[in-house]
Parts: sequence; C-alpha cells; structure tokens
Amino acid sequence: MRFLFVDRGRILDLLLTTANKNKEHVHMQAVELLASYFTLAGDVYPFGPTEISPFSLRERAEAASEAGYRGMGLIHADLLANAQKIGFASVRSILDDNGIRHRELEFLVDWYLDGSRRAASDRFRHEIFHAAQAIGAQSIKIAPGLHDTRPADVDRMREAFVGVCEDAARYGVNIVMEVMPFSNVSTLETALAIVQGADQANGGLLLDTWHIARGGIAYADIETIPAQFIKSIEIDDAAQDVVGTLWEDTIYHRHLCGEGSLQPAKFIQAVLAAGYTGPFGVEILSETYRKLPLKDMARRSFDTSIAQFSFAP
Repeated sequence: MRFLFVDRGRILDLLLTTANKNKEHVHMQAVELLASYFTLAGDVYPFGPTEISPFSLRERAEAASEAGYRGMGLIHADLLANAQKIGFASVRSILDDNGIRHRELEFLVDWYLDGSRRAASDRFRHEIFHAAQAIGAQSIKIAPGLHDTRPADVDRMREAFVGVCEDAARYGVNIVMEVMPFSNVSTLETALAIVQGADQANGGLLLDTWHIARGGIAYADIETIPAQFIKSIEIDDAAQDVVGTLWEDTIYHRHLCGEGSLQPAKFIQAVLAAGYTGPFGVEILSETYRKLPLKDMARRSFDTSIAQFSFAP
C-alpha cells in the first residue's frame, strides 16, 4: 500500500482494495476535499442571527486553497451578499483563481409542501439555481422535513423530487438530499424510496458521518446503496454521546475528524466500497472551532480529514 502526497493540490493517490461480489478489486482514485460552507465560515452557524461569513470570499478561498482544499460550499445568503458587492462573475473568478473546482450551494427547504411555504420555496429554488449556474456549482443541497419526525409521505416527496431535479437539470446542477436523524427522512430505506424511485440522473443523496452515525445507521449499510444515487459526501466527527439535543449536538459540538468517536475512516471505507468517486466534503460545526483564525480552521480541518484516508484495506 503506497500513498503519494502531491504538494500542489495536496491530492492523495489512494490504492484501496475492496470486496465486490466476493472478488478483490483494486481501485485508484484521487481524493479531493471540499470545505463545506460552515467549516470556513467563521463565527456563524445554521439558522443563527446571520449566516453570512465575517470573512470575505477571497479570504476563504485563499485559505482553503493554501490548506489543500479543491472545493468549497457556499450558502445562498452569503453568496448573494458577495455577489451584490463584486458580481457573480468575480465570485466565479475568485474560485477559479484558487483552484476551487468543486462547488456546492445550500439549502433548499419545503420543496415538497403546498401553500405559501411551497410558493416561497419555488421562488427560492429558481434564485439558487440561477446562482449555482452563475458560479459553476455542481450540486445544491436540499433538506427533508427538518424537525419533523412523522413518517414521510414518500409518494409526495418522490414526485416533488422529480420536479426539483428536472428544474435543476436545466441549470446543469445535481440535487442532493441529506439524510437527517431529526427529519422525516432519517433512514436509508426512506431516502432510497424517494431518490431511487424518482430515478433522476442528477438526483441523489448526501451522506454525512454525523447524520448517519447519530441516526443509528450502520456504515456497512451504505455499501448497499447503488453508486449512482450517492451524489455527495461529508465527513466529520463527534463525541460518543449526544451533547444536549440532536440539533444542539450537530450545530455546536461536532469535532474535527479523528478527534471524536464516530470513526470517520470506517465511514469513508464504506462510501468507497459503495463506488463513490466524487469529492469528500468536510463539515465542521463547532462553537469552539468556528472562533479560530481562518487559516487555522482551514489547515486543521484539512489535515485531520485527509489523515482519515491513510488506512489499509
């Protein structure tokens, strides 16, 4: 087993041996990391007083690139704030100039509802699709029913998912739905019933270490997901026990990879065994970590995350 680290781009050439239908196969892939939005956003958090980063986009892109990231996530409010100052073309140029080729946007909600919430979601949908196209983003995150643990209306969500994907295809972007333990899509069975049933080429799942582990989903179950429906991955870590509520644990108490008990390396192995070949997002949400200097956040999150790929099969 040999790992070659290239200084420019910090790309890890990984030789991974996995079992597939009782036969050993060797896969070589270049692993590239994407800094999800809140990993480098600074002292802000989801649904807080503001989600707009105190750091400029250029500062974040330069810190990400210097650390080794080749992708970044942006949240719609922050992207619009930057675009209003410098324009979408300049946003795209900053990302291009810093080698940030993997780009994602978040977060579309209420896409399967009716009434005023659906009308607002539809307006937002086309705003975020336009923004994604303008900056060359490949994926848009969508949420299931947050804080709604009632059984999902799978037929309704499947039909709505088809519509979102068809709209997104006109803008050249993928739609990735996140599996979340505090939502109506908390199991792989429900998630697959929606996205596999919809069967859209640009539609699939986002799997996050924290959400999968806290939802009680075995990492080995990831290997049963057809590869075409795994569209995005995020890695992170956390303590063995939940701190506070699930919501408080996820937005305040995540750990850097390898500094908790969720075994992100085993999560990664399962994802690779399922056939995923895209970039790996790093999503660190921590009330302690987010107060660090920007370059420290970038370096520490990258180094601890890339270290999770140094495993033997």
